[in-house]
Amino acid sequence: MRTVLRVLAAPGISPRIEAVGGIAARQTGPDTVHLIGTAATPLGGDHLELKLEVLPGARLRVRSVAAMIALPARGTPDSTARWQLTVGAGAELDLDTEPTIVAGGARHRTVTELRLAPDATVRVRERVRIGRAGEEHGQWTGDLIADIDGAESVPLLRHRLELGSGSGTDDALSAARMLESVLLYPDGRPAETVGLTAARLPLAAGGSLFTEVGNVRPARTEAARRSAAVAPGA
Repeated sequence: MRTVLRVLAAPGISPRIEAVGGIAARQTGPDTVHLIGTAATPLGGDHLELKLEVLPGARLRVRSVAAMIALPARGTPDSTARWQLTVGAGAELDLDTEPTIVAGGARHRTVTELRLAPDATVRVRERVRIGRAGEEHGQWTGDLIADIDGAESVPLLRHRLELGSGSGTDDALSAARMLESVLLYPDGRPAETVGLTAARLPLAAGGSLFTEVGNVRPARTEAARRSAAVAPGA
């Protein structure tokens, strides 16, 4: 199944929503949209295409009502989701959905592409869990690609992570099954590490990327929560 969701936010009016397939969206506040599953997706073979566009001066908050579960199909275990995010001059995007859970035997890939104006404000939070109760054999791959659009396009981030069974980090030394990442722009705070599993790193073109992994669940210490939080004044 192919799912296509488009949300367009403009100043002073309600977000415009178009949806076909297994995911719909509902406006739940003046500038807030919640994603709603209307069918079991993604199953093996499914492709999700989610486009969020925030026009100059607008603000958009995106949440979801439940976790998304990637399941294998008889013909293939592979499914994909592609997020295309565009944030205009002076606009704000806060994307924070419930976790993606990759069930045993499934392989799910997420690609997030972000283009933002130099004076935009962006927070993109992603959470992934490998397996439901008693399952450990799902696999997830995530790409995060971000560029700043100005007089010339400036690369902000190129980031890829693998998680779960068969990934490059799944060995006797480490077998992480849960991930949380937060991209913030702007954010001028210095680098910070939290134990051996979490770090916030500043980006050369501005902003920061917080990443935390764990075997059972990411350690939600107070230091980790502060590191992933929005920078004061952002």
